[in-house]
Amino acid sequence: MINGAIPAGLLSAVRSERPLVHHITNSVTINDCANITICTGAAPVMAEAPEEVAGMVGAAGALVLNIGTLSATQVEAMLIAGRRANELGIPVVLDPVGVGATRFRTETAHRLLDALAIAVVKGNAGEIGVLAGTGGSVRGVDSGGIMGDPVETARECARSTGTVVSMTGAVDVVTDGSRIYLVGNGNPMMDRLSGTGCMASSVTAAFAAVADDFAVASAAALAAFGLAGERAACGARGPYSFRTALFDELAGLAPDDLAREARIEER
Repeated sequence: MINGAIPAGLLSAVRSERPLVHHITNSVTINDCANITICTGAAPVMAEAPEEVAGMVGAAGALVLNIGTLSATQVEAMLIAGRRANELGIPVVLDPVGVGATRFRTETAHRLLDALAIAVVKGNAGEIGVLAGTGGSVRGVDSGGIMGDPVETARECARSTGTVVSMTGAVDVVTDGSRIYLVGNGNPMMDRLSGTGCMASSVTAAFAAVADDFAVASAAALAAFGLAGERAACGARGPYSFRTALFDELAGLAPDDLAREARIEER
């Protein structure tokens, strides 16, 4: 298991530095993403007008690009913001929501990967399988699964895209194409609530903003988010009480909690 002091130290850094996380994101989950960023300890901004995104990302510690509710104008804004983030050395987290479901969505994901230096691709198994070209399916924006081994699928995606890949599932897989981290924190209730994938990208960006190693940061972020999910599920009566508890548990998560309870295996 990876030393718990590492994710704990990253959570402490987020809380002390309070980086600004710029989102160009999914309109369905935008409020949840803003609030989960705050609960992590960072500061959110949700700005997608092409006229202002370059200026806004210049003040940020990380940029999230989420293709969940795409438009041509939003894609333009993503490219402008992403190029400016690259110029400034600001990590970009791409959440390829529903890639494979439509031609526009799939082409946009590949266009962003080709045009920008993406630090982390965070997606579910179906999305990562589509990007890896190894076989993956989605239904709407939900994962339909993959054909092969999750670890090898994630590793192939990392190698083909040149990014860190953070693939969520019953066991999350994070890889840079060489190193592999398996994250065992989480709870099945997280799959019963819309937006947890988008929120995971926000948490990932907050951790990436204070890190040099984006693979370790991604694993630590998923461990923190998953641990909050475990704790939230204990008293939840259903998906919506779980949602409220998820925010509360992440906000109340202490670095020492993460040091003791993060389950990150390095393979």
